[in-house]
Amino acid sequence: MLTLKQFNQIEPGKTLAFGTIPNSPEGLFMTSTGGELKWVAKKGWANDWTIYCHWSYNSEEWIRRQGDKVCNENHIRKLVQCSDDAFAMYRY
Repeated sequence: MLTLKQFNQIEPGKTLAFGTIPNSPEGLFMTSTGGELKWVAKKGWANDWTIYCHWSYNSEEWIRRQGDKVCNENHIRKLVQCSDDAFAMYRY
């Protein structure tokens, strides 16, 4: 569980967490074509954070720079379990 205290100790620009998940209603549903998605949560430079995702064949760095932003609260909390204070720092 990511707490605000932990979040505040992470340097800006660093990856908070990453992983892969099925592209499905039970996972992270971005398209109706199935497959697997890779996601990367990173801390921003304005004391915020966000999650980007894309197809799993892309590198973590590619997804950090060009991935699609995750904007659904249920998806965000599924990928990064966090306290309400840490979630409040999420950049939509």
